[in-house]
This record gives sequence, C-alpha cells and structure tokens, in this order.
Amino acid sequence: MVPDTETVMATPFRPAAQLLRQYAEYHRDRRNIVTHFVGVPMIVFGVGVLLSRPAFEAGGLALTPAWIAFVLAAAWYLSRGQMALGALTAAAVGLLFWLAHRVGGGSVSTWLGWGLGFFFVGWAIQFVGHYYEGRKPAFVDDLTGLLVAPMFVLLEALAPLRWFRGLAAEVERRAGPTLIRDLAHPATR
Repeated sequence: MVPDTETVMATPFRPAAQLLRQYAEYHRDRRNIVTHFVGVPMIVFGVGVLLSRPAFEAGGLALTPAWIAFVLAAAWYLSRGQMALGALTAAAVGLLFWLAHRVGGGSVSTWLGWGLGFFFVGWAIQFVGHYYEGRKPAFVDDLTGLLVAPMFVLLEALAPLRWFRGLAAEVERRAGPTLIRDLAHPATR
C-alpha cells in the first residue's frame, strides 16, 4: 500500500488546510471541540506567563522568551497559505501573550502560580475533551498539533459566523462531520 501524500509530507511546514484536516481528525466529538475553546487559550496564556521571564533590554525594548516565541509562531501562522486565518491566530496569540505579561511581572510565586495553574488546568480540560473523543490528543502523533490548536479553535469559532467557509468545508469534508460519540461504545478509529 502506498501512503498518501499527506502522510509522507509530515512536516510542520505543510499548508494550513492539510494541518487543520489532520488536527480535525482527532477532534470530531463536539464536546471535545468545546473543551478546546477553553483549554487551548488557557494553555497559550499559561505558556505566555511562564515565558514572560527573564526580560532583557534589546534596542530600547523589553524582550522576553515569550515575545521571541510569538514572533516565530506568528511567522509560521502567516506562512501556512491562509493569510487571514494566520493573521487572526497570530493576533489572538499575541493578545494572550500580552495579557500574560501583565501577570508575569509579579512575584515569583504569582508568576509560577498563574503560569503553571493555567497551563495544567488547560491541559486537564483538554484531556477531559479527549475522553469524550475516545482518542489521544493530536500532538502525541505530531508535535505540530501544538501550534495548530489555536488556529483550529479560531476556525471552529468563526465557521458558524460564515468566515472561512471554504476552508471549514474542506476540513470537514476530509476529516468527517462532528458528532457526539456514544461513550458506551469504543471509538472505531
């Protein structure tokens, strides 16, 4: 059997449609998707808080590991072939990181409490969602899923508003429709 092109090209630099389709295959239960609306922003915020230290001066600007990570992530989002969705995702991540810096500058216990708290509670919510899904999180098979998650959440949130209709329809056509999985029966995937 010859693997399909998308399996062969398992690189983080695949087009957004391909990345979102692959991610969506792990997220077809509506309850799981809803948990991602809460868990993913919490995780991004927690990471932003944890990376808000140390701050160092560069050209008159206060620079932190969070802003370096943001610039790299934003460049990645903008280069996946879906400029508008990439820009919205970068803006959402940027806003969460900006908010994270507001609490990351406090005492060490405040910084760690907010950062680790949001990070671990966000992941706990994600794992509840994947219980409903009956499937492991996407990042287990492909670490790129950690970057795709915010883009997927935005696509799922904006699709009902008729934004990105073509992309959302293509992702659903390839990954299948969403559903409410019967927990009494194991997943058939």
